[in-house]
Amino acid sequence: MSKIQDALRKIQSGAGSRHQKSVPTGETSRIAALTIAPPEEEEDLENYDGRIVTIDRQLLRNAGLLAPEDQEPYIAEQYRIIKRPILDLMAGAYADKPEFANLVMIASALPGDGKTFNAINIALSMAVEKDTSVLLVDADVAKPHVSELFGLQGEPGLIDVLTDESLSVDDAIIRSDVPGLSLLPAGRPNPHATELLASRRMARMAAHLSESVPNRIVIFDSPPLLVTSESRVLASRMGQIALVVCAGKTPRQAIDSVLDSLDTDKAVNLILNQAGTSFADAAYGSYQYGYGYGERASART
Repeated sequence: MSKIQDALRKIQSGAGSRHQKSVPTGETSRIAALTIAPPEEEEDLENYDGRIVTIDRQLLRNAGLLAPEDQEPYIAEQYRIIKRPILDLMAGAYADKPEFANLVMIASALPGDGKTFNAINIALSMAVEKDTSVLLVDADVAKPHVSELFGLQGEPGLIDVLTDESLSVDDAIIRSDVPGLSLLPAGRPNPHATELLASRRMARMAAHLSESVPNRIVIFDSPPLLVTSESRVLASRMGQIALVVCAGKTPRQAIDSVLDSLDTDKAVNLILNQAGTSFADAAYGSYQYGYGYGERASART
């Protein structure tokens, strides 16, 4: 059982939802619900469609998807360290800024390494930035954990936009009650997801997401890179890739296989997950966060 599946089980066996007007989502419990609520500011009225995802942080903590309150300052500082090189590259702080630098794929070599945990926490941390908005995309279309956790399984999403040319990706994006954070669900399952992600429509969508909203960073929760073909295709659309490595669990051979498979023109970030407070004993180096570019020598510490 993956950590996200375990989280869903814990939520299901825990306290009932405190949200009202939630969209029915079958038997899967969730840490958020789609609600009808007024916009916070009058200037939002023109583009407001009435949908807001309300997020229960305490249920996120109970499910192990957010740090306990007594550990929150330490974990928050770790994500400040993790997000900064990603944001700096997006802002052009490095000599060779890749195309679509604000499209960031959070991936792992294998299931269970913590990619969805990190995608959620990175998105929440980036939403705190004063000059940046964040879109969290559930691109794990075979196992859409983000959509399940936030109660969005029944909503049109990424795959629906790719299959229905009358549907705009902007129409499928849903705001959350966290300022600066929106979500794009995975949408309905499709046996041709790989081909859809490889299509020209996906290329146009990626360009639109990158260019349509100034100072927006788009975080894609991806399928594991060594398990599905969808993730390899998705990686080709991204400007940055953050590879989550689980300390003492992810085989070094799996990490090398992923790095060898990625385009050397991509900016690749390594995040060491579940390393504890001592990085000296970590299996793959002494750094919790590593930045690699081009030949990515530093990514192989």
